[in-house]
Amino acid sequence: MFGNYLIGLREGLEASLVVCILVAYLVKTDRRDALLPVWSGVGVAVALALGFGCALTFGSQELTFEAQEALGGSLSILAVGLVTWMVFWMRRTARHLRAELHGRLDAALRMGTAALVATAFLAVGREGLETALFVWASVRASNDGTHAPLAGVLLGLLTAVALGWLFYRGALRIDLAKFFTWTGAMLVVVAAGVLAYGVHDLQEARFLDGLGNKAFDVSAAVPPDSWYGTLLKGVFNFQPNPTVLQVIVWCLYLVPVLALFLLPSRASAGKRPPVGFGPGKGKVKGSDDQGSRDEAPGRVGGGGDRPVGDGGLRDGAR
Repeated sequence: MFGNYLIGLREGLEASLVVCILVAYLVKTDRRDALLPVWSGVGVAVALALGFGCALTFGSQELTFEAQEALGGSLSILAVGLVTWMVFWMRRTARHLRAELHGRLDAALRMGTAALVATAFLAVGREGLETALFVWASVRASNDGTHAPLAGVLLGLLTAVALGWLFYRGALRIDLAKFFTWTGAMLVVVAAGVLAYGVHDLQEARFLDGLGNKAFDVSAAVPPDSWYGTLLKGVFNFQPNPTVLQVIVWCLYLVPVLALFLLPSRASAGKRPPVGFGPGKGKVKGSDDQGSRDEAPGRVGGGGDRPVGDGGLRDGAR
């Protein structure tokens, strides 16, 4: 359940930050008339993600067992690839996310309502589709016969929405750089388990060999139905009797990816520290090209800051 909660929290918070940046910019530039198209785009993106998740869940039920395993394994590997790209992308571009979104929003404001809807849809839709695919793969990998994995995802998303609201109101201060580093590292561990399970699916579909070649079997020491077996399964997608190929793939993914992710990036090693939502100077008057000159380092929100409408939320996630 914890692994699925982490997915919902991490992915949901990224989408929440994007929405916060868009809404805050429109409020500060006195373009409240554009809020409805933006929220419409967000709503369409959420509906698309839900529809995609339902299609994955119910569409695969009509397939044969081997076809289901082949589809599940292939999509699990695809989901791991997307999530890996996402965590590295966020680490590299988070510093510039605010300016990029403001630039897109300025262009959309000049083009009209349809462009505003499309901008919000594209900004949130990518996160939504990635989340739906990875959640589906992770829940399928958990496969504990209960609703705990879905409950974990839902709790994570609700937490992300609540945090997004607190960020917007300036009631919460968080170091985004550290948050995304720690959650990104944990997400890489979860992704390694999903990848190993995807390989197992492909072996069951007879697409890959070695299904009967077990690396080890600790089922007696770690029963799958025990509380600690369930905990290991929920957090790491641990399997007590993996195949040799699963263990090899798990190691080949986890060790280099985690090492590369935890290496100091240019953003963290540069002259300026990572920045988040924080008190800035002056008012926003259109394009955000000059926004980076007035940012405060390293935090989201700010206890005691005024609401965005009164100029309390000055800076965006980068």
